[in-house]
Amino acid sequence: MAYVIGEDCVACGTCAGECPVGAISEGDIYKIDPNACTECGTCADACPAGAISK
Repeated sequence: MAYVIGEDCVACGTCAGECPVGAISEGDIYKIDPNACTECGTCADACPAGAISK
């Protein structure tokens, strides 16, 4: 199951910069492409808002 970004996202962009496969796109709330996500968890570890989970 791919990681998802919840409503706590503050759109800081930290996760997108850390994703090794470029699976995260910008927006008011960033989004993770479930087909591209490799489930590495790097984005969740990097998120200062704790908005990313499985």
